[in-house]
Amino acid sequence: MRKSGWTVATGLSSLVLLLTACGGSSSSTSTTGAPSATVTQGTASSSPSSGPAASSTSSPKSTAKAKATSASSSAKQTAEAQPSGNAGVTFPAIGTTVIIVQHSNLGWVMATANGLVVYTYGKDSKGGRPTCTGSCASVWAPVTGVPKAGPADNFPGTFNVVTGAGGKKVITYNGYPLYTFVGAPPLSTKGNGLGGVWHVIILSASDISGV
Repeated sequence: MRKSGWTVATGLSSLVLLLTACGGSSSSTSTTGAPSATVTQGTASSSPSSGPAASSTSSPKSTAKAKATSASSSAKQTAEAQPSGNAGVTFPAIGTTVIIVQHSNLGWVMATANGLVVYTYGKDSKGGRPTCTGSCASVWAPVTGVPKAGPADNFPGTFNVVTGAGGKKVITYNGYPLYTFVGAPPLSTKGNGLGGVWHVIILSASDISGV
């Protein structure tokens, strides 16, 4: 009897365990299945395959075109907004030779705008044509062009032009043609007194405005 009762009890216990195990397996399957379905549904709903969101997105081509148009417009506005660097500046006309007053080792003298001291020739006549021509002109170059006093200079004499060799317009001061000493550095007066016929034109500080 004890053996049979033990056997029955054992059988009942095994049945309870089996049923419990089966129930747990079913519950576990249901629990794990729910999140799986939720994840699948979330993934599907976040896909941008269709709908208003997809249709409102601009294509790369249209975006690039819009950026190019914007950049072109900005560049045009920038170029138009830039002021001229030469506003208010007046340049001498082509062919103009600017004459200025410069300080040298002999004092204030007449010179061209690039600093070359000018001379008169003792063999020239007032109001006449330049007589330093040929080989003489290769050493003493006539000052040509249309004369113009520097903006700060007030010369006591008068500038004019006379026709020289080859039809060149040579600048004169008080009727005498002007020359520069070829090869001399700026502000050099080493040609003064050469041969007793070459002379610089002496001026004064009062010929310069503000000095």
